[in-house]
Amino acid sequence: MTAKIIGLTEWFATAPGQYLLAWEQAQFDLAVTDLFGYNALQLGLPELDALQANRMPHRWLALPEVLPPAAPTGAGDGLAPRVALITNAAALPFPEASLDLVVLPHTLEFSADPHHVLREVERVLVPEGRVVISGFNPASLWGLRQRRGRLCGQVGLNALGASSLYLPEAGEFIGPWRLRDWLRLLSFEVESDRFGCYRPAMRTEAWLQRYAWLDRAGARWWPIFGAVYFVVAVKRVRGMRLLGPAWKPRRATSAAPVSVANRH
Repeated sequence: MTAKIIGLTEWFATAPGQYLLAWEQAQFDLAVTDLFGYNALQLGLPELDALQANRMPHRWLALPEVLPPAAPTGAGDGLAPRVALITNAAALPFPEASLDLVVLPHTLEFSADPHHVLREVERVLVPEGRVVISGFNPASLWGLRQRRGRLCGQVGLNALGASSLYLPEAGEFIGPWRLRDWLRLLSFEVESDRFGCYRPAMRTEAWLQRYAWLDRAGARWWPIFGAVYFVVAVKRVRGMRLLGPAWKPRRATSAAPVSVANRH
């Protein structure tokens, strides 16, 4: 588990990592600013303050059980989420239906059992509570570059850096359509989804800036091929219709006059 977190932390310090964090920060700010309630939880990725635009009175940042020593640990001001607990994402220490909002920035793809993590999120969310998820999109230029690097590494083709990986080494990237199926099975309804980061898999800030125009072109012409996806889903609970008690007395009504047959 430690290797996975260190790889992700180091990658987010690179130029493409900062580019992706900037896009995701804007998306989280837009998604959570008008979500109301009392309790909100960010699960993982302290490099991103996913709850900074939210106004719920209780906002927490939870990190995995094992932390690298150099990992950032939260917040600069009093309004930003601070590290409140160290926990396993698949065993949250919250009672059932106690949280109004849970955000999962790249949490599922770096979990040993992402489907179990989603089940745990469904358990702690109140009815009509929201979960906000971001993840790497396998069907993107970045995803193709990652698969090429892994394939070259498996066959021993290391010339010209062919086997070098562009994204964090650990983790199984979950496609957005697969995630939608998981959410549907857990009675979540997807409210919105979007894609972003259409620039090629470049490693330097200068080259990334040269292709900045692709962010506008990609969002218009090939929107589903962005390097990262962003999903907002709501927990739906099938309601019950309450019926009145069977013994409830009926209101007395005026009796209709009874016609009597004439006797001969």
